[in-house]
Amino acid sequence: EGGELTRAQVLEIAHEMGISPEDLAAAEQEWLSHRSEFQEKQLFNQLRRDKLKQSLIKYGIVNSFLLLLNLVTAHTLSWSLPILLLWGLWLALDAWKTFQIEGEEYEQAFQRWRLKKQLGQSFGSLANKILKNLQS
Repeated sequence: EGGELTRAQVLEIAHEMGISPEDLAAAEQEWLSHRSEFQEKQLFNQLRRDKLKQSLIKYGIVNSFLLLLNLVTAHTLSWSLPILLLWGLWLALDAWKTFQIEGEEYEQAFQRWRLKKQLGQSFGSLANKILKNLQS
């Protein structure tokens, strides 16, 4: 069975433990809510990592070009190093922020992302309804 309980088994265990069906239903709703938030946070974290990965690729491509250009034109690394170091510092801070998945700043960023996502879905469904009504 994989360790999962059937609905009947859960109800029987709850009854044996003196847990009312109302309390059990409330606990189930809370669990579903937490599971949904956990899944959203996983998606949020994956999107942040993907964005960081894209930034790292851009950093590598652009700075390789700048280093080669600097070597070809000046035969030394002069003006390209400050760009490389400053951009690298910014990227390191961004990476630190990306992998920091707890704390107030993380929660604020997650809530902003969630709100944008919900607003986007709301506006999308509203636009679809309007277009559907216009076509009717």
